[in-house]
Amino acid sequence: MEVRKTTNTKQTGIFDTSYRALTIGIMLVLTTTAFEGLAITTIAPKLAQSLQGIHLYGWIFSSFLLSQLVGTLVMGQQVDKRGVFTSLLVSCGIFVLGTVVAAVSLNMHILIAGRALQGFGAGALSTCIYASVTLHYPDALRTRILAAFSMAFILPSLIGPYVAGLIASYISWRFVFWIVLPLIVLALSLTFRSFRALQHRQGLSGKAHTGPAQTSGSKVIHAVLLAVGTGLMLTGLGMITDWEGIVLTLVGLFIMIPLLRKLLPPGTFSVKKGLPATLVSRGLYVACYFATESFVILALTEVKGVSAQFAGLLVAAGSLSWSAAAWLQSKLDARDRGRGRKQRVMLGIGIMISGTVLVILALILPGGGIKLILLSQMITGFGVGLANPTTGTIALQHAEPGKEGEVSAALQFMDSFCIGVSIGVSGALIALAETLQWGVSNGILIVLTLQLVFVMLSFLASVRIMELIHPEHHAVSHAKNKLPM
Repeated sequence: MEVRKTTNTKQTGIFDTSYRALTIGIMLVLTTTAFEGLAITTIAPKLAQSLQGIHLYGWIFSSFLLSQLVGTLVMGQQVDKRGVFTSLLVSCGIFVLGTVVAAVSLNMHILIAGRALQGFGAGALSTCIYASVTLHYPDALRTRILAAFSMAFILPSLIGPYVAGLIASYISWRFVFWIVLPLIVLALSLTFRSFRALQHRQGLSGKAHTGPAQTSGSKVIHAVLLAVGTGLMLTGLGMITDWEGIVLTLVGLFIMIPLLRKLLPPGTFSVKKGLPATLVSRGLYVACYFATESFVILALTEVKGVSAQFAGLLVAAGSLSWSAAAWLQSKLDARDRGRGRKQRVMLGIGIMISGTVLVILALILPGGGIKLILLSQMITGFGVGLANPTTGTIALQHAEPGKEGEVSAALQFMDSFCIGVSIGVSGALIALAETLQWGVSNGILIVLTLQLVFVMLSFLASVRIMELIHPEHHAVSHAKNKLPM
């Protein structure tokens, strides 16, 4: 009996007949959104200069991420009620609308509005994809498909940042937005049947239309208010030297904290063992990674005079090392059948701490330190690639039947909120450094020191991560609940 189980495990893969169509579809959607995200990181400094809004640099990312958390919660409810396919179509439509608005923007405020629409659509898309993983793949395959998520970044990582830098330098940054539209159309045309079939199976399972409408509506309202409160807090921090800034910051915090307690799983603020600790640890280390990447790009282009194309190569190197580590952890997970997941998360975060320290040293050292910056981003990318698919798998173990969308939304919510706040606070620190005439370079060093604090806190939280049940139990559970094709 044991021999037969081992044989089946070896024969099953994410590209087997039962999973191939959905796997390809998911990777196509992710590749498209990955290209857009990596490209914006590269061109953000030039974009802010063009629209005369360097003081709003952080909002290029924060507006996207704060609205992304609204999209994750809205779609987390709708996936379970309306189905994956319908939710996916709506999500794509909003993302496309935001892309058009950003492409035609005449000032930073219009651009920020477009980025907010993009963020809502991207957050909703991610929730649809995570829900499809929970619905369709057994636990034994989840680390592999989540690793494939990272692998979907390979092509965008190889060409996206560098090409975006070239386009922004020699044509216009607006074309970086326009080029996303045909990619979205292609991804939808190739995944239409896969997601439609999944929605049909989801309907057969009786999972659709779960949860009271009143609860769904209240969560949406809470998410919108949270985004408003966070925006007020970040705006206030940017002008904290004036009394108006202090008032805005306090009002924002007064709105944020009670809403976070309602929206996050119970025990998150106390870092309770299990899902809460997993979410806290994940939120802190992804906040460190993306904020560090964004402001290192700003340092290279604005302080060290590096071209946008070269800065794009830096983004590419970090993303590729992320993908390599994600592939490695999937192999390790298959070898030990998930028993070393917590240890891999802690190891990955520890590697990230080393990479963050290195990038701070690189900016302090005289003579550029460009090679050391490149090395630091590769190390940090490897660390997050080792930890991220693993924390996703651990979190999905906690999903109850019929609530896959909620856990998927919780993952995306924590990612979006923590990254948005981290980059927003960092942007406010840059604005404050300019107000106090400390200089952009000193402001960036303060920002990176803050990210080091975040990733160290993430390591402490990771100690309390706890897998729910063993993978073998999940395999049995999935066999009982698996639906016919």
